[in-house]
Order: sequence, then C-alpha cells, then structure tokens
Amino acid sequence: MSDNLENLHAQYREGDTQFRMAGGIEGITKLANDFYDVMESLPEARKILFMHPTDLTMSREKLAVFLCGYLDGPDRYAEKYGPMQLAPAHAHLAIGTAEKEAWLLCMEKALALQDYPREFQEFLLKRLSVPADRCRNRP
Repeated sequence: MSDNLENLHAQYREGDTQFRMAGGIEGITKLANDFYDVMESLPEARKILFMHPTDLTMSREKLAVFLCGYLDGPDRYAEKYGPMQLAPAHAHLAIGTAEKEAWLLCMEKALALQDYPREFQEFLLKRLSVPADRCRNRP
C-alpha cells in the first residue's frame, strides 16, 4: 500500500470519520438496504440469501445498527440487542469461504451504489472482510 493510501486509511480511523463518511445513520441504513437488495438479485448470493428469513426487515435493521457501531458511530446494536457476538450469532449456519466471498461480493456491489469516494469504498470492503471472516465456521 502506498504511503498516501496508508495515510488516507489512517485518517478514516480518526474519531467517527467512517460513520460520518458513510452518511451517518441514514447513509448506513441505505447501504444495508442496498446490500440486501443486491443479495436478493445476485445468483451468486442465492445460498446466503436462503440463510435469512423470507422477510429481510430484521436482517436489514440488524446490519444497519451493526454497521453504525462498527464504523465508530453510536453502538445501536448493543443498545437494541445486547453485545455483538458474531461467531455465536452465526454458528447455526454453515458459513465457509464461498459464503463469506458471496457476502463480500454483495457488500462490494452495495458499496458501489453509494456516493462514497472510491478509496473509502475499498477501505470499507477491506475492513468488513474481518467480521465476514469471523462468521466463517467451515473451510
């Protein structure tokens, strides 16, 4: 990674910069909704879509509040649902590398729909690969 890109990524980690750059609660809610819209439309995401309830309202809400806290905004997930425990929350699902990659593909496409600078989209995708990997419980 170039020094300029490293410096830019360091700036994203200051305070609530990520939360603000993502558009606050409204922007993050849009990202979560776009994410699930993409998941519903992508053949590559069919398997992970069927891991969710038919009505995605709660899934959209939980992703949005998770992202708020993960992007250094208010910890709405903990306020509403208690502490976030990704691995136990997803332990009942068979999530391997293929499912993780499908999730990241949906996020990549959802990020592309946002009015975020390209560098910020890349930063977020890289950052979100960490929780995506934590959900993995199969090779």
